[in-house]
Amino acid sequence: MTSTTVPIDISGLLESHRSDVYLMVGNSNNADIYYATRFFASDEFAYFHTKGAAETILVSDMEKGRAEIESRVSDIRTLQDCDYRSKVKERQDPFLAYCDCLAHILQKEGARRVAVPRDFPYYIAQTLKEEGFSIEAIKSPFAQLRSRKDPIEIKTIKKVQDACNTAMKAAVEMVRKSEDVEGTLNYHGFALTSEIIRKEIDITLLEHGCEAESTIVAGGTGSANPHWVGTGLLKANEPIVIDIFPRSKRERYYADMSRTVLKGEPSEKLADMYEAVLAAQEIAIEMVKPGVKCSEIHNKVCDVFKEKGYDTIREGSNVGFIHSTGHGVGLEIHELPFVGNSEVALEEGNVITIEPGLYYPDVGGIRLEDMVLVTSDGFENLTEMEKRFVY
Repeated sequence: MTSTTVPIDISGLLESHRSDVYLMVGNSNNADIYYATRFFASDEFAYFHTKGAAETILVSDMEKGRAEIESRVSDIRTLQDCDYRSKVKERQDPFLAYCDCLAHILQKEGARRVAVPRDFPYYIAQTLKEEGFSIEAIKSPFAQLRSRKDPIEIKTIKKVQDACNTAMKAAVEMVRKSEDVEGTLNYHGFALTSEIIRKEIDITLLEHGCEAESTIVAGGTGSANPHWVGTGLLKANEPIVIDIFPRSKRERYYADMSRTVLKGEPSEKLADMYEAVLAAQEIAIEMVKPGVKCSEIHNKVCDVFKEKGYDTIREGSNVGFIHSTGHGVGLEIHELPFVGNSEVALEEGNVITIEPGLYYPDVGGIRLEDMVLVTSDGFENLTEMEKRFVY
């Protein structure tokens, strides 16, 4: 993927802030920088977007050739174009020389009022101020654009979710094929652990061009902590929450899925919790369409749990349903829109998760998570993996 299908223009936002240019400095781990440039670089580079919608990137000399091929921005400047070596000699400080290069481009664009993201490097901002520029930190102009995926992005996310589906099947298959040996799950003669399943997930994802960090394989009562990654032996008759959120190594887009499985016989409490989570999720997914407010979906999930006798975050509980219903997925694993107490309405092109869960420290946790695309008249569930609790 080298570009979005729609040109990027944030000039209206710049006008509203009376700014001449928007400036970002960072590498491709910054989702906004990658979205704006489609240039993947581990080294720091700069992106400029003027109120006239002109775009420029400043890269090192060695990256110019690759940037000309890969970046969606055609105006590519290098440090040497800004006489960087002379500035280093004059300043006796490479960092100050880099700031002077930024100032050189800003001056060439006739920009004095500079808008920057809220996480903009403080020292660069201070140096530019000393050189006569006004700096204003503003809310990301790209976050809302990124929340509406175009066809190329959707195709990529579907591919990553397919890899996630394959990895989840591999993980669940290990649980299915395991045996109960004195209360501990045994797989092919070895005690089954969170680490063994996580390794299988990682290998499967790598085979499909994806990678994942902090994959959750949490068993027993520890699964009541929603973000505990899990460790050690997995037991029979206890819930195992598996949450996989891989990213494409090439295109940088994420996918997301959770399943909860159990080998053996669940307690009556666990079985009831699972049915409640499944019911809440099914109702929430059916509500997804353009125009529906995120808070309406979240409150409906809370209503379902309350009707079934479970505690929710809406009443301030720290057990039961204790997080939001979902979140946007794209170049970040958590991005707009957030499906919680937000009055934001869903739009066509949003890719969101619907992931209700119940968590009780003395019992364990249950979570089911599907990734859903908001279409013109409803939704498309991008998650194929079956929802089966007991194996």
